Order: sequence, then C-alpha cells, then structure tokens
Amino acid sequence: MMPNMTAVEITAPGAPDVLQVTQRPIPTAASGEVVIKLAYAGVNRPDALQRAGLYNPPIGTSDLPGLEGAGVISEVGAGVTEWAVGDEVCALLPGGGYAQYVATCATHCLPIPQGLTLNQAACLPETYFTVYSNVFQRGGLQVGETFLVHGGSSGIGTTAIQLAHLFGARVFATAGSEKKCQACKDLGAERVINYRNEVFEDVLKPCGGVDVILDMVGGDYIQRNLKSLADDGRLVQIAFLQGPKATLNLVQMMTRRLTLTGSTLRPQSDLAKAKIAAALLKHVWPHLASGRIMPVMDSEFPLAEAARAHERMESSQHIGKIVLKI
Repeated sequence: MMPNMTAVEITAPGAPDVLQVTQRPIPTAASGEVVIKLAYAGVNRPDALQRAGLYNPPIGTSDLPGLEGAGVISEVGAGVTEWAVGDEVCALLPGGGYAQYVATCATHCLPIPQGLTLNQAACLPETYFTVYSNVFQRGGLQVGETFLVHGGSSGIGTTAIQLAHLFGARVFATAGSEKKCQACKDLGAERVINYRNEVFEDVLKPCGGVDVILDMVGGDYIQRNLKSLADDGRLVQIAFLQGPKATLNLVQMMTRRLTLTGSTLRPQSDLAKAKIAAALLKHVWPHLASGRIMPVMDSEFPLAEAARAHERMESSQHIGKIVLKI
C-alpha cells in the first residue's frame, strides 16, 4: 500500500466547514514532475470558489484545494535535471496544496528568494504568476504609464501595487477602509480610493483616466472601468466577484481604441506557466532577494484549521496573504 499523508479535502460543495482533515496516499512524481514536502501553502480566492463548487479543478489534477506552496523536494521524476531531492522551492500547483506532499511540474518551481522564509515564499507563486502575466505581459504596462488595481489590499492587490511601482508606473488603487487605504499607500500607491465613500471613475477623470486596470470585481465595474481608461487603455479581467455579466457600450472601445482582455491561470498549459516562471525568475526574483518588494503577510493557520483560514479570507478583513502551516 502507498504511504499516506494528512490533507484537507472538500467533503461537499458549501461553506468553509466542508473542509475536513483526511488521509490520502502520498503522490509520486511522473516524468517532468517533482514531489514537494510542503511546509506552507498559500490560501487564495480560487480555493474558496472550488470549495463552493464554482471552480472545478482541471481533469487529471488533484481534487484537493491549494494552488501554491513552499517546502523541500522529496522526489524528482524522470527527465528532471534542474532540481534535486533536498532543494527548497516554492511552486505553482495544479491543486493539492492543502496536504503534506504535492506533485507539480518541475518547471513551475522557483527557488526561495534570498532572505525570505518558507511561509513568505508560499505566498508568491499564485499571486506573482497572476499579476506579472496579466499586468505586464497581457496588459502591457510600461514605465511612466498609469495603473489602477481594484482590491488593493488583497494578496493580488498588494503584489500588483508593488510590482507596478517597482517598474516605474504611477499606481492607483481602491480599497474599503482607511486602514486598507493606508496599507496600499505604504506599498507605493500614490492615490487610494475608498470605494465606500468615493466614486473611482470620478476621482480618475481629472487625470485623463489610466492606461491599465486590473480588475477582479466584474459586474457593473466593467463598464465603469472602461469609462476610467485613457485612450488606448487596457482593462484586464482576472475574476468576477460581482458576476461575469454586464451591459457594455462598445462604441467607446472603438473610438478610443480600448482593449478588454483577461485570463485565468489554472487552465493554461504547462508550457505557458513555465514561461511565466522563467520571466519571474529573470525580472522579479532579484527584487525579492534585494528586499525592494516583499509579500504582505496577513495571518497563518494550521492545516487542520483551513476552514478558519477561509472564513478569514471571505470576511475581507485581511490585508495581504493568508497561509496554512503544514
């Protein structure tokens, strides 16, 4: 029999309490894969969507939640030459991160940036892959351009603010409390809009709009975002917390040459994710090692208390990332 590991599974679609501790066989490394003995796993919105039955894992991947983590490689599969047993890594995962061991593509692993702890490193892959690929590769944000991120105090938001500021953009953000607004300013946002008492498109109008918007809200924000773009601006959609449907006036997209694009990370090919990993290693990892940017940590929960971690995330009281200690 295969040796077992402790994991947290989704017993049925529902509220956080459907996350329950279980025993599962330890995965083995297929060709091109590594198995990581995890120390920490990141908690992300897609985990909660999967738990609620709204985001099914791709066919052939683990049904366990968890899209990022950090730990020590315990097994390497055939054809893997860039990693060895005992290497410390953080990794983008196809699923299965809420467990003691997980298998993933070797090319989706990255070294722990110098000076970062394993719990900090566990916060990097899902968020940095998402932000870098959408803001810079898909959205084409350039030095001197203006950038708006909604939900600036989230894991995605705190990462996007830092990276956009680091690479020379003027950064705007929205957040829902004065504490969150201040956190965004501390990270490099020059203007943070409290959406509870300000209308973001009105605030942005005097400066002529922004060049790139990163949005995970959707719903009526989509039309409002288009209104807030400068000519030739790009709206990048990565989630729909308020729904995927909206009524749009597309005339302004034509007359002002706007671009509406977006992506989800998990369904992309292994090769596409490997290319993002290589770009991060070259362009972003040195800045993590130097301390110019850092993951923003909110809280840590034991693996067995994954339900509490989800409750914290869904309360929207957190600033930055939540991790599970394996």
